[in-house]
Amino acid sequence: MSTKSILVTLTLMLSACWAMAQQPSLQYFRPWDKEGINVFEPTKKTDQPEFTGFKLRIGGAFTQDFQSLRHTNRAAYSAVSSTNSSNKNLLYGTIKTEDSTAARLTGFNLAMANLNFDFQIADGIRVSLENYMSSRHHSEFWVKGGYIMIDKLPMFGEQKWFDDYFRVKIGHFQPNFGDAQFRRSDGGNTIFNPFVENYILDAFTTEIGGEVYVFPAEGFMGMIGMTSGFINGNIENYSENNNNFGVVPTKKSPSITAKIAYDKTYEDLRVRLSASFYNNPNAARNTLYAGDRTGSHYFMVMEPAVQPNTGTASTAAAQFTSGRFNPNVANRVQAFMINPFIKYKGLEVFGSYEILLGSVYGDTLKTGGVASWEKRSFNQMAIDAVYRFLKNEQAYVGVRYVKLKGQPDGNTFKEANGTRKEVDITRMAVSAGWFPTKNLLLKGEWVAQTYGGFPTGDYRNDTEPTSLNLLFDQNRPVGFGGFVVSAVVGF
Repeated sequence: MSTKSILVTLTLMLSACWAMAQQPSLQYFRPWDKEGINVFEPTKKTDQPEFTGFKLRIGGAFTQDFQSLRHTNRAAYSAVSSTNSSNKNLLYGTIKTEDSTAARLTGFNLAMANLNFDFQIADGIRVSLENYMSSRHHSEFWVKGGYIMIDKLPMFGEQKWFDDYFRVKIGHFQPNFGDAQFRRSDGGNTIFNPFVENYILDAFTTEIGGEVYVFPAEGFMGMIGMTSGFINGNIENYSENNNNFGVVPTKKSPSITAKIAYDKTYEDLRVRLSASFYNNPNAARNTLYAGDRTGSHYFMVMEPAVQPNTGTASTAAAQFTSGRFNPNVANRVQAFMINPFIKYKGLEVFGSYEILLGSVYGDTLKTGGVASWEKRSFNQMAIDAVYRFLKNEQAYVGVRYVKLKGQPDGNTFKEANGTRKEVDITRMAVSAGWFPTKNLLLKGEWVAQTYGGFPTGDYRNDTEPTSLNLLFDQNRPVGFGGFVVSAVVGF
């Protein structure tokens, strides 16, 4: 472990010892420990702690992974360029140069850590500042975002119409798109995720804007929001002329989000169903599917040994989305997500069905003098089944299945007649976890992931039928498999 990792670990341990003994209760707040599992939008209907003055809560998260993952492919030799003979299809960690390559990536990954500050500044008004201390993508201290959440209006006296039914969120935050975000791994914060990694198509970003919530009746919630469409601030003035693709102008359009949800508990049965929408018609660089500033907890699996465009060696920081897939819809995106959730005693089932339509400026067309966008489509289906047992649900076992199909960008993914090729990626994961305390989690996962439909010349090309038998089949399909063990702290 590096000196930096040791310092991060000691800092978090000392902070945890102090903070857990001093933590105040905040209003309309999702805890960062085990108590925050299966908490979605904080409800307006339950009793809240009494406001007795300004409160500060210092929280954080820490995850240390150990992985043993084997990846393999069958892609043919392809030089980086005419002046660089390196095989751009050789997988990271391999030493062979034949058409069939494989390597096992085993060891401790870089520890990831988060630091959170939550403030109760008035009755019903809370401020949050979230930070990344250590991650594979950004090794430096990085501010994730900060926002203010208003559930009451004490400055105007008692406003029961607002206090009971409305909420306003303003700042730089994670747009409330889908329910999968409430179960994902976010840098060092992995205590909410019963598995190690996120879905293959990972909808996550932070943007500047606001959201308005309404809670019209018990169990019902509606939200509408508008954000800048950018992960960072942007004050650029874009020309009204068409961009370098010559079809449409580059613009700075806001993103519009909307969500409805029903969440009700009937004795031992809890039922939740939500539907979400996100739309941005034209943005210079939208990152709804490329906004993670921490990175995957599967390190370097299915990554080439050299970066295809430059031939320089791949690194964990540069290739930070291992095991995920970026659909590259940075300039136009329209996404829908439906999430059912059922929990009966210790058994919980969470589902996700996602439809994505999007483009980059290179996907624009001009036919008969009329400009149009070529909409590439993706859909992802996922289901998690988790059974929690022992006192206070201290232990669990789970299984996950994820299937992604879609149309990547680029000419290599086009047929001779111009139609788009469709690729598919499939993942199966089995996990188990144990909470010694509400702030500590030890979990392990076996995972297998395969790739199909990628064209000849792509390092993920597979000439054989895809299969999830990545651990025992000698004629292995293109993909990766193995296990990861994680030690997690959250407070």
